[in-house]
Amino acid sequence: MKCSFDIVDRVLAAGFNRLGGIIARHPGYFIIVPILLCAVFITGFQQLQYESDPEYLFAPTNGQAGYDRDIIESLFPVNYTTKFHPLRITRAGRFGRVIIVTQDGGSLLRKVVWDEIDLLDQLVKNITVTFDEDEYGWEKLCATWGDQCWTDTILGIKEIIAEVEQSETHLVYPVMLNPVTFETYILPMFFGGLDVNENSTVDSAAALQLHYFIRAQDRKQDIRGIMWEEAFHELLEKTEFKYIRVSRFSSKTLEYELEENTNFVVPYFAVTYFIMITFAVITCAEFDWVRAKPLIGLCGVISATMGTSASFGLLCYLGLDFIGINLAAPFLMLGIGMDDTFVVLAAWRRTVKLKSVPERLSKTYEESAVSITITSFTNVISFFIGAITPFPSVRIFSIYSGLAVCFTYLWHITFFGGCLALAGYAEEKNHHSVWGVKVQPKSKSEKKNVLYRIFMSGGISPDDPDNPKDNKENAAMVFFRDVLAPLLNRPAMKVSVIVIFLVYLGGAIFGVTQLNEGLEKHRLAKYDSYSIEFYDLENRFFREYPYKLQLVIAGEMEYSSPKVQEEIENLILRIENSTFVGGFSDSWLRSFLGYIDRNKDYLDLDVSTEEKFVKILKEHYLTGSNNEFALDVAFTENGGGIKGSRFLIQTVDLAGSNDEKDMVAELRRFCAESNLNATIYHPYFVFFDQFLVVRSTSIQTILVAGAIMTVISLIFIPNPFCALWVALAIVSIETGVVGYMTWWDVSLDSISMINLIMCIGFSVDFSAHISYAFMSANVETSAERVQECLHSLGLPIVQGAFSTILGVIALTFAPSYIFVTFFKTILLVISFGFLHGLFLLPVLLSLFGPDSCSKKKNEPVESGVQVNSIESNSKLEKNNEDIKRPPAILLEKDERSEKDLGIGTSSEKSSESSLSKKSGEKVKNYDSIPPDYNNEGYVSDEDCWSESRWKNWNNIEANPRIPSQMGIRQKRRYRSSYHPKIERTEVLRGSNTPDLREPQRFIGPVDSWASTSFNRSEPLLLSLNFYPLRSGQKSVTDPISSMQETS
Repeated sequence: MKCSFDIVDRVLAAGFNRLGGIIARHPGYFIIVPILLCAVFITGFQQLQYESDPEYLFAPTNGQAGYDRDIIESLFPVNYTTKFHPLRITRAGRFGRVIIVTQDGGSLLRKVVWDEIDLLDQLVKNITVTFDEDEYGWEKLCATWGDQCWTDTILGIKEIIAEVEQSETHLVYPVMLNPVTFETYILPMFFGGLDVNENSTVDSAAALQLHYFIRAQDRKQDIRGIMWEEAFHELLEKTEFKYIRVSRFSSKTLEYELEENTNFVVPYFAVTYFIMITFAVITCAEFDWVRAKPLIGLCGVISATMGTSASFGLLCYLGLDFIGINLAAPFLMLGIGMDDTFVVLAAWRRTVKLKSVPERLSKTYEESAVSITITSFTNVISFFIGAITPFPSVRIFSIYSGLAVCFTYLWHITFFGGCLALAGYAEEKNHHSVWGVKVQPKSKSEKKNVLYRIFMSGGISPDDPDNPKDNKENAAMVFFRDVLAPLLNRPAMKVSVIVIFLVYLGGAIFGVTQLNEGLEKHRLAKYDSYSIEFYDLENRFFREYPYKLQLVIAGEMEYSSPKVQEEIENLILRIENSTFVGGFSDSWLRSFLGYIDRNKDYLDLDVSTEEKFVKILKEHYLTGSNNEFALDVAFTENGGGIKGSRFLIQTVDLAGSNDEKDMVAELRRFCAESNLNATIYHPYFVFFDQFLVVRSTSIQTILVAGAIMTVISLIFIPNPFCALWVALAIVSIETGVVGYMTWWDVSLDSISMINLIMCIGFSVDFSAHISYAFMSANVETSAERVQECLHSLGLPIVQGAFSTILGVIALTFAPSYIFVTFFKTILLVISFGFLHGLFLLPVLLSLFGPDSCSKKKNEPVESGVQVNSIESNSKLEKNNEDIKRPPAILLEKDERSEKDLGIGTSSEKSSESSLSKKSGEKVKNYDSIPPDYNNEGYVSDEDCWSESRWKNWNNIEANPRIPSQMGIRQKRRYRSSYHPKIERTEVLRGSNTPDLREPQRFIGPVDSWASTSFNRSEPLLLSLNFYPLRSGQKSVTDPISSMQETS
């Protein structure tokens, strides 16, 4: 019984059937128009706007750090020209940073080493840039405190380095006072790898970090800062030192690296296209050089390329930013495009070869276009769901990729269909698929030389279209049906598959628990980038005291109130007691109250009221040009109150992204639980926000996409059990990808999130169609269903999997985490989907799959023999829908061919299985039925053809099989190309009476009866239905005596 909710499938199939006929009759339009549209859209690349700002791309738009920064900047705007302090900035700005280690791995506390450090400092400060014909040196470019460039005070140690080397002077850990310059150094802020002895003095230092900050107050200053950074990198790249090794970093490093990633991957397009073209040509070729379609495989590559290029150009015209990650999309589109190519070609090969090209392409589109519509639609939905995530990089990539899938689909429906129509006309004329010359079929080229038989022969003979030499079954499809399927049907193999699946699922679930979250900065760089060494040294030597956080309390309060002071102090203490926070906190309030307490006996410092509190704070405590606490108090406009205050918190021992995520979450929770309007912030928090939202966003997006994919599958493949298996397969595959990407050193970040969203669409392709093919198979046992679904889907699944992997395999050569992650996740999802489709789902369905979508076999209603003329045969079938039919009914593949549901499956409309085809014996055709015909062969077709209808065959106006809307010329061409067929019936002669102990119906093919002369004296064209005897029945009417001649 057919599923009752297949209206969408039927409507689409009918529409695509008509479209296929239109394309076949007018292929030129469908080839030229897509080419012209591509040429128009591709000009949009002239409007390309490249975006490489890491903060914009990888920081979530709904991250709290963005709001916190706005609050802080409204209270404490950064002043680069007079009051610049690096610990109080809200944005990275423009800067250069170096980490210095020795060449021999020894201590930096040596005079020869420090001399080179001093030389490095002088070289950097001697950099000049030219802007608007003016030359700018360090003094004009640097961020300043007062009238001096801000610089690392640790460089003053050169005054005592000789004494330190001789152990005459010691560096005291953690804070020391320079006896010469009287500067105070917090040593862990500058040095890394400190070796501190029991006396708390430093014996050696392995690394030193220095900073150079550039003014970035306005646009011009920002441009000059960028120019200085470029000169900074150029200088350090070509400068070598004898005793020190220098690693560098700047504010533009991440942007430079993103651009380098983009530039590096471009040459691999050529490699990918070569691989895909080679794969397409080889896969679409066969030794029947008329039916082979190597050039159509090439057209599939061209179609995918044009669709992707046109979509990218259109989005550039629309002004959407272009990002480097988008370059992964063309690799992916090649794989998707080739999947569609294999689907369409598989459907074409299943059509009746003697029919006209419009009929064949109509049938091809009816079967395959619906399939690629489903897969394309699910992929598009997956990408567009990604477009609503809070990560701009994910949104931009998803929009580009989603539209690319749409355009690739449209180009395959139009351009590729037109190319296939031209190839169909060449096949119809028995022309060679590559050289275009007419060749002979293999059955007639036996006397030709070996090279001709191998490389030039093919097609079918009009005189003998069913010759087995010209109609060999595909060996790969036979392998899946006759080798793999029986193997999977063995109980031991089923147990093995389930055990392996459980082990796989266990490893995946454990991997999920070990998942790291967030995109760390070093993963945006190429593997061979100069910045990688910098990140390694930073993680090795400077993770003990990594970040100085800003705790900001906004809003007017009475700071003179002991209650307010207590609340502020309690919040600071709670934060300081966190495992992520250590010493070196800076609190102006704590320091000010200590100042009041120490001097209350000597000075008149009454702070009992807010007015007095503010006055003494401004006039006594925050005075002096070098008072850093002056940057931490924001007074009201009238100067009589405080509207904001800032405190600095030092973090400690943050090992990685998980610690950073937990630190941010915990400290924000402390602020939220306080009665104060408190905010905790650091410029890197805009990146850390992704650590907090990437898991929830990924889960939410995947669940939404999975639910939508299940609903879409239920709409297009109308069976609730199919939808259930699709949902389970999606969960299993997604869990496997997330879990095993952890073992492959892939974190859950915005890059892998893109791939996980894509994975949902890919997982639907294999699982939905395998489950539906199993339930739609027109056989009786689960073992036969396994054979049927693997026969239909095994080869296309393998082709689709390999084409997708080959499409992205070139990305493995890119020395970039971004593109390698694409390859890793695509490889995982395709591999798991492939294994689920070929092994797990057939086993599970054979054990637990329902029969709700399969076509029910007819049950016997009476015994005996019923013999009907061909005129009543169709009525007989309609009136006896419950008659049990044998499993070996052989139907022609013209009007009842298998219906592809994704990558080659058959629908409930199929009237036979590949198993019945396998059992059928083909015989030679007859121009007329010989008098001594004795049931050794079959005669067949789809319609009931009476003698009167045969008489009308040459009358093109009265012929019922010629569409009335055709013109005279089209009708003649249609009549000459179409071989009418008759209802499959059996003529019984002699002693070859069927065995009535089993249900029987003998049928078979006849192809060239258009000009047959019918002898009315011969008994022919009968429709016989035999039924087994009922229990207790003794006899049956002799079928020969019951035969009725047609009039």
